[in-house]
Amino acid sequence: MNDAKLIDIFLMPGDYFVGDGRYRVRTLLGSCVSVTLWHPALRIGAMSHFLLPGHGRRKADRPSDKPGMYGADAMQLLVEGMAQHGVPLVQCQGKIFGGGAMFPRSDKVRDIGMQNGDYARSMLQQHGIHVVSESLFGEGHRQLIFTIRNGEVLSRQVPPEPGWSNAGARTQA
Repeated sequence: MNDAKLIDIFLMPGDYFVGDGRYRVRTLLGSCVSVTLWHPALRIGAMSHFLLPGHGRRKADRPSDKPGMYGADAMQLLVEGMAQHGVPLVQCQGKIFGGGAMFPRSDKVRDIGMQNGDYARSMLQQHGIHVVSESLFGEGHRQLIFTIRNGEVLSRQVPPEPGWSNAGARTQA
C-alpha cells in the first residue's frame, strides 16, 4: 500500500472528511480551526475545518449550508464518522491547527481565532481524546496536509504580507 498513489481531498470551510490510508487531506486555515483524529492501529483518520465555536442552526432546507461550520457540529460529524469505521475515540490521537489572527490582535478582545482554538481543545477533552500536538494562533494563515496512512500532519504557517493594513489595502510608504 505504501507505493499506491494517495487520493487528495481538499476541505473547504465547513467541510469534514473521514477515511482510511488511501487518502491525504488538505486545507487552508485563517481564523478557522481544523481538528484531526487518527487511530494508529486501524490507520483511520478524520479532519474538520470549522469557522465558529459552538453549535449552528442547521437547516435541512438550505443545501448550501456546510454541516461542519460550527465546532460542535464538526466534532459530532467526526465522532459519528469514526464510529461508522469502528474506531474507539479514546484510542485516537488528536491534533489541533489554526486560529490565526488575520488582523492585528487586541489585548482586550479574544478574537474568533482564539475562541475557535480554545473551543477545539475543550471538545477533544470532553471526548477523552489525547491531544498529541497543536499549532494554534499566531498571525497569518496555515496550509495543512494530513496523510492518513501514517497520521502525519504537515503545517506551514504563512505570515501576513508586509504592507497590508487592517482593512486589507496596501499602505503607501
